[in-house]
Amino acid sequence: MSFDAANLNAEQALRLARKTFEIEAAAVLDLAARVGGEFVQAVGLMLACSGRVVVMGMGKSGHIGRKIAATFASTGTPALFVHPGEASHGDLGMIQACDVVLAISNSGESDELVMILPVLIRLGVALIAMTGGLQSTLSRHASVTLDSSVAREACPLNLAPTSSTTAQLALGDALAIALLNARGFRQEDFARSHPGGALGRKLLTHVSDVMRSGAAVPRVAPQTSFTELMREMSAKGLGASAIVDESQHVLGIFTDGDLRRLVENEVDLRGLNAVDVMHTVPRTVRCDCLAVEAATVMERHRITSLLVVDGEGVLCGALNSNDLMRAKVI
Repeated sequence: MSFDAANLNAEQALRLARKTFEIEAAAVLDLAARVGGEFVQAVGLMLACSGRVVVMGMGKSGHIGRKIAATFASTGTPALFVHPGEASHGDLGMIQACDVVLAISNSGESDELVMILPVLIRLGVALIAMTGGLQSTLSRHASVTLDSSVAREACPLNLAPTSSTTAQLALGDALAIALLNARGFRQEDFARSHPGGALGRKLLTHVSDVMRSGAAVPRVAPQTSFTELMREMSAKGLGASAIVDESQHVLGIFTDGDLRRLVENEVDLRGLNAVDVMHTVPRTVRCDCLAVEAATVMERHRITSLLVVDGEGVLCGALNSNDLMRAKVI
C-alpha cells in the first residue's frame, strides 16, 4: 500500500487522535466503576502466593502481559511472563503448583491459552483471568475473573486492539500498586530493583562509596606554613584542605574560595600558618550518609567540597561536586 504524505489530512489526524484519547480514557474510567470484590480476591491470591505470579497472554495481550510481569517484579511481586504458545512445547515446566497464573485474553478464547488450561488445573495453580469475555472458556476455568471489557476499540474499524489493551495495562498497574502497598514496598526497595537508574543511585549510593580516602585526602596540621598548605591543596586537587590535630579530628578547613578572598583583601600571607586562615566550623558529612545528602548540603550552603568524618569527628575522607557528578548522584 503506497502513501503520499501530501495527502495527509492534518485536521482529520488530530481529530482521530483526540477521539482515541477520549475512547481509551472512557475505557479506563469504566474499569474504576466496575472494580470490586474480584479485584480484592486477585490481590489476595497474589499476596498469599509462595511462588511467582506467572503472566500469560497471546498477541497484543501478550505484549501487555510482559509489561505487567515486569512491573510486578520491579515493585516487590516475583513474576515472569510465559508465552502460551511456548508453554505447550515445554515451557509449562516453568510453572509450579505454588505459583499464581494471570492469564490475559480479551476474548477469553485464545486457542493457545485454552489448550493449556487443563494442565494448569491439574497442576493446582490458582488461575486469575483478565478478560472481556466473562462467559468465555478462560473465565469459566478461572478462580477469579477480572473484567477488562471495553465498550469499543479506539480503532475506527473497531478491530485493532486499542482500548482493550489500554484497559488491560491499567488493570495490571492497579494490581501492582495494590500489591506494593500491601507489601509495604518502599522507595529503598524500588531502588534495589533499579540500581542502574537515577533513583537507585540516589537511594543506594553512600558517601563512603564515592569519597576520596587515604592519601588522596588533603590534610595538614594547624602549624603548617601557608606555603605547605597550598602545596597540599595543589597536590590533591580537591580545592580545599582539612586542618586536623594529631588524632585526625577535624579542626577546620581552607578552600580555594578562602584564598581568593584573602588575596582580594590584600592580606599579607607570608608567615601565616594553616590555623591562621582556616574556617573553624567546616561543613562535614558522615561517611555512612547517602551521597545525595552530601549533594543537598553542598547546594544549601553553596559550596563545592565537603570533609567526611566518622561518628567521632575523625577525618576519613573528602569529596567535591565533581565526585558526585561522576557517580551520577547529581
